[in-house]
Amino acid sequence: MPEVRRDLEALTRIPSVSLGSFDQAHVDHSAEAVAALLRAEGLEVQIVREGGAPAVLAHKPGPAGAPTITLYAHHDVQPPGDESDWDSKPFEPVERDGRLYGRGAADDKAGVMAHIAALRAHGDRLPVGVNIFVEGEEEAGSESLPTILEKHGDALAADAIVLADSQNWEIGTPALTTTLRGLVRAVVTVRTLSHSVHSGMFGGPLPDALTALAQLLTRLHDDNGDVAVPGLVTDDVTELAYDEQRLRAESGALPGTRLIGTGSILQRLWGKPTMTVIGIDAPSVATASNTLVASARAKLSMRIAPSQDPQVAWAALRDFVLAQDVWGAQVEIDLDDIGPGFSAHTQGPVYDATRAAFTQAWDGTDPVDIGVGGSIPFVAAFAERFPQAAILVTGVEDPDTRAHGANESLHLGEFERVCLAEALLLEQLGAQAKADS
Repeated sequence: MPEVRRDLEALTRIPSVSLGSFDQAHVDHSAEAVAALLRAEGLEVQIVREGGAPAVLAHKPGPAGAPTITLYAHHDVQPPGDESDWDSKPFEPVERDGRLYGRGAADDKAGVMAHIAALRAHGDRLPVGVNIFVEGEEEAGSESLPTILEKHGDALAADAIVLADSQNWEIGTPALTTTLRGLVRAVVTVRTLSHSVHSGMFGGPLPDALTALAQLLTRLHDDNGDVAVPGLVTDDVTELAYDEQRLRAESGALPGTRLIGTGSILQRLWGKPTMTVIGIDAPSVATASNTLVASARAKLSMRIAPSQDPQVAWAALRDFVLAQDVWGAQVEIDLDDIGPGFSAHTQGPVYDATRAAFTQAWDGTDPVDIGVGGSIPFVAAFAERFPQAAILVTGVEDPDTRAHGANESLHLGEFERVCLAEALLLEQLGAQAKADS
């Protein structure tokens, strides 16, 4: 583990932000660093580009008759944001109180190193065949992923696929992510005037676009705070002990903020649709003039139940928005992004082996099945491309990780358990094949 940690810290120092406004030479460097680590473990490695950032593909055969396992992670990271929000430099990993802080220290360079740690644990006695896929643009939307899966899918085909980009339930309790919500992201534009005019001379009879937009946005939720768009579905979820106090502690909710929506907290987090306004184009407070704003835009992020067809959800949102009459304002809505949810089939020998490996790595604590309210579209892409493979969504994160935010961190004790669990999983899957032969 000390060597694994050193290599993780070296990867974390590479600012491999895959958004196009950042220096993409760092993403290239990151891919080369991952490739070098895999070559050192005896894998056949190639760096591929299919119109986007570099991905690393690698393979190492196992014994005759052994299953093949594909291990996925991504080496690109989110932007650091305002560095003044960090307690230490985002790309200089620092340990504090048993946690390693740094952008990408958890999401998802720890996922990369968990795979490498499992390989190192077995050395030249690998019990299964292994494919490695380390993506380079997951944080930027995985635009070239479909092409990679199409062109290189044969090299990634496997009996099971481990996607290490999720989280555990809490420190000391491992988890398998079995459901993910889907995503519909859209931009709403409201226009009330052909051009902005003096608010004193024309204000009163004429509505400004920003106020009209605000009126429209309030209609997206009902009085209980549930999404008001008809035609959206709600899925049942695994109910675990998760109360309002824990939600507030993990989310940083202010004391006076009331929860919205109906149903259990976990159903609201994992199984029900949500609607969030994630951005608005409007004059800034600092530069605003006394005018009636002629047009305004808002970006909506709608999470949908794992079983919901995203095209049906998009049509429902579009029709609902366009049906709203807000003082006769012109309303447009354009699709920005869309992605399906995911529900795993969690029965069978691969899942049995996974749960046994987790229980052993966590000293007898059984893993729990969890949902994740966020969307990981690449999971559905893998499930569609490899329908016969068991899909295992695992992760290195915990409720205090703060992935994508300032002070992202990795719990080092849990990270060691993740590495151990994956090594044990490979061992158990190899042993299963021997027993069946």
